[in-house]
Amino acid sequence: MDWKLEVVSIPVADVERAKRFYSEQLGFVVDHDTQISPGARVVQLTPRGSACSVVIGAPAGGVAKGLQLVVPDIDAARAELAGRGVEVSAVQHYERDGTLAEGRGGRWNSFVFFNDLDGNGWVLQERPEGE
Repeated sequence: MDWKLEVVSIPVADVERAKRFYSEQLGFVVDHDTQISPGARVVQLTPRGSACSVVIGAPAGGVAKGLQLVVPDIDAARAELAGRGVEVSAVQHYERDGTLAEGRGGRWNSFVFFNDLDGNGWVLQERPEGE
């Protein structure tokens, strides 16, 4: 039996503002936007090429950390997000002692970090060519 993660809930304070960030700045596709009841709205968005979507809704509290997107070209992905006005880190990698250092690392060890407008933490990780 396959077990597939298809949706991750992301807590946000303002659904409309978050929808604009995820769709316009990150380029996620809006799958649906549903008003469930007064004060309860759910928006599902999917990163291009992903089998897993995110759902944002209000009201929600807390923040999510370590939400990860895997990309084939970390520099191109970083440039695209920066060009869309997203505050992104430089490309970084983990040293053997677990600290972050600037620049690319080895296989599966190149990352870019950013937060959405509610402080939810995202990570881009470069997938090695051919994998």
